[in-house]
Amino acid sequence: PFILFDEVDAALDENNSNKLSKIVKELSHKTQFIIITHNRAIMAEADVLYGVTMQGDGISRLLSLKLGEAQEMGKE
Repeated sequence: PFILFDEVDAALDENNSNKLSKIVKELSHKTQFIIITHNRAIMAEADVLYGVTMQGDGISRLLSLKLGEAQEMGKE
């Protein structure tokens, strides 16, 4: 199963965003979460980040980053 959250954290302050991110991390061993957010605390707990960017020519580009791999690359 998976849960989709779309900007569910938009009205939260930093303290409550941190609480939500910890709850999501605790529950992530039981279910998958897809979270649409701009919140750094939520993104910091993610395993994979996906983003969409638009280049100057008007073509959207999908980006993905596996945080575990990025951390390993940063250690080198």
